[in-house]
Amino acid sequence: MHFLAAAGPETELTDTALPPRSRAADGTVFAVLLAVSFCHLINDVMQSLLAALYPMLKDSYRLDFWQIGMLTFTFQVTASLLQPAIGFLTDRKPLPRSLSAGMTSSLVGLMLLAFAVDYWVLLAGAALIGIGSAVFHPESSRIARLASGGRFGLAQSTFQVGGNFGQSLGPLLAAFVVVPFGQTSIAWFGLGSLVGIFILWQVGNWYQAHRAEAARRPAPSRVLPFTRRRIVAAILILVLLTSTKNVYVASISSYYTFYAIENFGVSVQESQVLLFWFLGASAIGLLIGGLVGDRVGPKTVIWFSILGVLPFTLALPYANLAWIQVLTVLIGLIFSSAFPAIVVLGQELVPGRVGLIAGMFFGFAFGMAGIGAALLGVVADYKGIDFVFSVCSFLPLLGILTVFLPDMRPSRKPA
Repeated sequence: MHFLAAAGPETELTDTALPPRSRAADGTVFAVLLAVSFCHLINDVMQSLLAALYPMLKDSYRLDFWQIGMLTFTFQVTASLLQPAIGFLTDRKPLPRSLSAGMTSSLVGLMLLAFAVDYWVLLAGAALIGIGSAVFHPESSRIARLASGGRFGLAQSTFQVGGNFGQSLGPLLAAFVVVPFGQTSIAWFGLGSLVGIFILWQVGNWYQAHRAEAARRPAPSRVLPFTRRRIVAAILILVLLTSTKNVYVASISSYYTFYAIENFGVSVQESQVLLFWFLGASAIGLLIGGLVGDRVGPKTVIWFSILGVLPFTLALPYANLAWIQVLTVLIGLIFSSAFPAIVVLGQELVPGRVGLIAGMFFGFAFGMAGIGAALLGVVADYKGIDFVFSVCSFLPLLGILTVFLPDMRPSRKPA
């Protein structure tokens, strides 16, 4: 991880190299936070439509489970390969207008999904949506931190809750719009993308003005809070925890609808509603995790979230229809609360690398989830969906690695 060596005092970084709480006096810019959160909602609605359409696409294109997994793989790995690189570059040279460009890429991908003539066009559409996500997340996460006023957990959770709410809307929109009106009705959601492009252009204007104002201030401290070895170890643990969490969430997002249909005989629409409850609970959990993390510290939230969800994941494969609805809501609520804390902890461990850290967690870890989804699809073809859910129920056990994470509260300096 050579980026730690590059974060020394001699390196010229952007104004995102902030010591914790140093901008508290500036106040939280809620208009900007809500704008990027809303655009995150639009971005993730487009993403979630892909997974929500899997039952329809499987029948229409006669796909196997491994092909379903490859669609998830293509989207998430495309984003994974690009996000850390984009974050690294924009740490050195911010690109305010890249946000609108990323949303445009997602719009084109959405149109390809709407009018795909074969499986390869579906893959191309998934890849373009992945590229849009790769451009959107690092810069938007940086803007959320700049607008936080020092309330980093609140800012990250507000930004992320828009995305999770967008993901939760995807199954409902698929159930009540796309299923009744057909695959081409996906194109209607392009109107939302156009709104997002316009809003992100305005956010870019604020970003440029903020950078001009920050250039007149004293240079912020970029001193690492711990030794490089300890920081590298902590970042690796955070990436592993995020990857584990996302593999489990990918198993739910990609295969929960099939699990409910096969085991309980629900309709496609009913299965989409079940998925909505899981994703909606995840959105609420994100907001709670950010608010609590600002008070008790990110490490405490990670402890509770990763290990606290284990009893519910272990019980899920053996539950009836009524109980899986309760359990999936609890799993979504608890498991998702870790992510704002993970991002905030990572950004505080490496001052001045906000974009790179955001790219790693939004990109690399999601890419690992894509690989996991593809592998789970192969396993599902050979061993069945029930076996997949039984194996994934043990993933939160890796949360025990949280014991090796540093506690950032003693290292924080008052504003």
